[in-house]
Amino acid sequence: MAAQPHGIQALLFDVFGTVVDWRSSIARDAAPFLARHLPGLEGAAFAAAWRRRYQPAMEAVRTGARPFTKLDILHRENLEGVLRDHGLDPASLPEAELDGLNRLWHRLDPWPDSVAGLHRLKARFIIAPLSNGNIALLLNMAKRAGLPWDAILGAEASQAYKPNREAYLRTADILGLPPEACMLVAAHNGDLAAARRCGFRTAFIARPTEYGPEQAKDLAAEQDWDFVAPSFPALADQLGCPA
Repeated sequence: MAAQPHGIQALLFDVFGTVVDWRSSIARDAAPFLARHLPGLEGAAFAAAWRRRYQPAMEAVRTGARPFTKLDILHRENLEGVLRDHGLDPASLPEAELDGLNRLWHRLDPWPDSVAGLHRLKARFIIAPLSNGNIALLLNMAKRAGLPWDAILGAEASQAYKPNREAYLRTADILGLPPEACMLVAAHNGDLAAARRCGFRTAFIARPTEYGPEQAKDLAAEQDWDFVAPSFPALADQLGCPA
């Protein structure tokens, strides 16, 4: 790979919210299940309730309260918790139906600019997810959505969940790169701040509808990130990638 004037060799991407639109995807694809079992619950509310359990579930792993547990398992536990919160006993449902619902996270739609932008960025850089997702989840998502990753690492590779330092540093080490040769691309200021503390370069991509019309966070860059762009193609322009 040709040397880059800014020293960046790998672009590592947050996935949920940055590359893919988890909220709209889950809301839409869970609708048939909800119509059968929880007709009073809207898809967007269901998606939000499921996602609210995401960080607390990973925090138990981050703090060492439980061993590293892959996200598919955490998502399933969180799903069962949401169903119970709404008066539905998961044990009353067929296992195949619950498993299919949990695997909606494997089939999230990319944002409209993601695939074309990733192809442009791939022409000049190593591109890979730096996600809390597990490898099977990220692989299935990439195959369905056409995400052209050079490598799919998943959280199992680092045995750590962001924003713990190990998630960033072990990923760079797996790629054989120093942290300063890596740049995290994310729509979340907190993720970028953690990456910067590890020596990564940073790029903020605005996704102002990730959490829906009432989104109140991550609407804009909150620090002087190395790059700030409204889309992946715009980032590719800034990085001098061919159109």
